[in-house]
Amino acid sequence: MKPLFHARTGLRLAPLGALVALLGAAPLAQAQHGIHSPVTPKQRATAQQAAQAGVPLSALAPDAPDEYTVRRGDTLWGISGKFLRSPWRWPELWGMNLQDIKNPHLIYPGQQLYLERNGDRARLRARQAADGQPGATVHVSPRNRVEMLDANPLPTLQAHLIEPFLSEPLVVDQLETFERAPRLVALRDRDRVLVVKGDRAYALGPDDAPLVKGAGHPNEYRVFRTAKPLKDPVTGEILGYEGQYVGRVDLARSQGATEEVLEAVNAGKLPASGNVDPVTEGDDGGPRHVAIPATVDVVASKEEMRAGDRLLPEPPRQYRNYVPHAPAQPVEARVVSVYGDAVRYAGNNQVVAINKGERDGMQSGTVLALLSTGPRMVDKTDSRREPIQLPDERNGLGMVFRTFERVSYVLVMEVSNPVQVGDKLVNPR
Repeated sequence: MKPLFHARTGLRLAPLGALVALLGAAPLAQAQHGIHSPVTPKQRATAQQAAQAGVPLSALAPDAPDEYTVRRGDTLWGISGKFLRSPWRWPELWGMNLQDIKNPHLIYPGQQLYLERNGDRARLRARQAADGQPGATVHVSPRNRVEMLDANPLPTLQAHLIEPFLSEPLVVDQLETFERAPRLVALRDRDRVLVVKGDRAYALGPDDAPLVKGAGHPNEYRVFRTAKPLKDPVTGEILGYEGQYVGRVDLARSQGATEEVLEAVNAGKLPASGNVDPVTEGDDGGPRHVAIPATVDVVASKEEMRAGDRLLPEPPRQYRNYVPHAPAQPVEARVVSVYGDAVRYAGNNQVVAINKGERDGMQSGTVLALLSTGPRMVDKTDSRREPIQLPDERNGLGMVFRTFERVSYVLVMEVSNPVQVGDKLVNPR
């Protein structure tokens, strides 16, 4: 029997729309709190106190320079580390030049910073006092002052270190979110089993939320494989499910749409959101709908995609900056996983997931001290060969840069030994 085409209307797209809202709202909210209000009242109070009194000389880095010219490629974290023993103590550094630099994100290449030591206190300013004496009177005649500054302020961190992780990792509370997501079902080249950038593939969404191209529907999707459970190493609780990011695709054609359907849509004979499936005769002699997958084009590929991989809408991309700060409350977190396929240890500039999230007060910019878990061993100096547990040791620093309800991602900033699952993170000192 020659297939006929049957139009189905009134599609229920709410589930997919809700998923878009779920994925898009959190990054936007975080961006609003992280950019438009980057300094908390507590940090501002600390900064104002430091601006009035300075910081003790003991808080300075041993080799803190008397002056420094900000260069392109510098970061706020790096400059803070040049002057202070603890780079995360950004409010003190900002407070030391509160009169000259009112916004912590507006330090530019070309600016000169001067360290003033007076008694047992120190201040950092963006201009030098006359004759090296703070508050000295300077007589000047009218003249033009030209200061060559770069057009872009310094970032807190090197953007390339965390940019991929702002869109790649995804943690959801329910496994059903992945299981209900549209899936890749076939490749244009039937002789191949994997797809890479530039290839075309086909995907199917659930019956009640098919993939539809058009206004009000997402056209860009991230592709994930294997929803890995993130388990708390202490309680055994499953904190969420992490998708393995493999790439991105653009929706080229709606699910159920053929060339004939597209012509009908363009001619105004069918609505753009109409879903059209061919009808064939079923085993019982009645009509049976045969699904026509949506067409997607691969625009980015971290790994080769394959049938069964899941599609989730691309959330809005937001520029973010971070103000490093200590937690507002005591924290004792654990490393849940090291991000990356089959990666066991993390070093500098790598990412780990921890068992604390938004419900625990984690925020972008929160700095935590990393502790290496002390190994358990046998006391060979005792004839009884009793087991002993060596104490945990300070290993470095990490900064939270992305949060979910029960899980956060941390960038390892400084580390002496490799970080592994089970290691602790606590308040820095």
